[in-house]
Amino acid sequence: MVMFALVTLVSTANAEQPLVTQGMVGAPLDSVWNAFTTSAGLESWMAAHAAFDLRIGGTMRTVYSAEATLGDASTIESTILAYEPKRMLSTKVSKTPADFPFPNAIKSMWSVIYFDSVDTKSTRIREVSMGFGADDESRKMRQFFDWGNASTLAALQKRFASAPK
Repeated sequence: MVMFALVTLVSTANAEQPLVTQGMVGAPLDSVWNAFTTSAGLESWMAAHAAFDLRIGGTMRTVYSAEATLGDASTIESTILAYEPKRMLSTKVSKTPADFPFPNAIKSMWSVIYFDSVDTKSTRIREVSMGFGADDESRKMRQFFDWGNASTLAALQKRFASAPK
């Protein structure tokens, strides 16, 4: 019985730890920042359609299907909580697609993306997602974003790897 309580405490502590995804992008800081914080930039690697309003309280709206339109039921909308130009961007999902499988857990999650110029040709990205709980829905959402954030970073890396030099 005591072991069960100990296992529960360990899994709870792990569930509430930040989810960190990081990697190098083969592009200058200005290019990577613009890829994240402009509509055209997001459409160049992440979303079929995007709208980005870079200001505190502004929104980032994206849809992944070319057949979808911004504002329809498949739109993801995130609110910009804070930013420091070319250094940090913090967002919180404020509207999920209609079929998003974690509608309650997403309410407490937010992310901070750090941009660090390594040299004139490379930028380090570090995304920290927080607000995960120990409940089943939140654990499943954490797994979803563990995979999703890594895939997003890989797509950004690929976008610049295929860019003309």
